[in-house]
Amino acid sequence: MTDLLLSGPGATEALGRRLARALRPGDALLLAGPTGAGKSLLARALIQEAQRRAGREPEAVPSPTYTLVQTYRAGPLEIWHADLYRLASADELWELGLAEAFDTAAALIEWPDRLGADRPSGAVDVTLALSEGGAARTARLEGPESTLARLLGPQPAGVPA
Repeated sequence: MTDLLLSGPGATEALGRRLARALRPGDALLLAGPTGAGKSLLARALIQEAQRRAGREPEAVPSPTYTLVQTYRAGPLEIWHADLYRLASADELWELGLAEAFDTAAALIEWPDRLGADRPSGAVDVTLALSEGGAARTARLEGPESTLARLLGPQPAGVPA
């Protein structure tokens, strides 16, 4: 488990860029936290950084609240960004194709509590919380130690610990 203090939206974006460095197929990041905690901000920064690293022009990354799932290419890596807030039941997950994405793509899942028993094994939970007053956030990352070590890697200059 790793706890990080994020001083504001820029630090949340920096964490997303940091996670993008070692993202690979089969990774599932389960993004939890209240509305406004920065789940979509983190996902957007991660996706755009992965695209930059793959030599692609970063594309617009809207919240998938109404589309439920958006897919992106970052070189050979496919990234699925899902927002499960509007799902009525876990059965709808399979209609979206998430089972395949968990095996062949990197998945960023907002509102992962909707997964129920279908949560992917080896997933990394990223729980964002707002501090009192909302100026800062905290991020708690929990998952397999080897996955956390790969995703977080050595801390680059200017990225929150």
